[in-house]
Amino acid sequence: MTVTNPQGGPPAANDQSALVVYILYLVALVVGITALVGVIIAYVKIDTSDPVLASHYRFQIRTFWMSVLYWVVGCVLLLVVVGFAVLAWWFIWYLIRNIKGLLLLNENRPIANPTTWLFG
Repeated sequence: MTVTNPQGGPPAANDQSALVVYILYLVALVVGITALVGVIIAYVKIDTSDPVLASHYRFQIRTFWMSVLYWVVGCVLLLVVVGFAVLAWWFIWYLIRNIKGLLLLNENRPIANPTTWLFG
């Protein structure tokens, strides 16, 4: 998957960082710690990026923190069985957010609403 510049030139260096964060988030489904590496990259890059990439980094940061919240709530609610539904919702939500972000990044389009709780 390559990210192109809308003017037709080569992608900016930051484009690759946003792509790496999405990949790290997806790998985190198997190796959880990679999400932490991804959110650190997003925090480092957000202030020095153009508005399109800044929307992706903001979206990635919020995805990380909302995932932590879903995980904590889901694990606590496992005691009353409803936690399985919360964790199933988290899994679907997480996949959709990351895949949608990847597709928009590939088209060099911003996340329309990076602060949403749903899918951007």
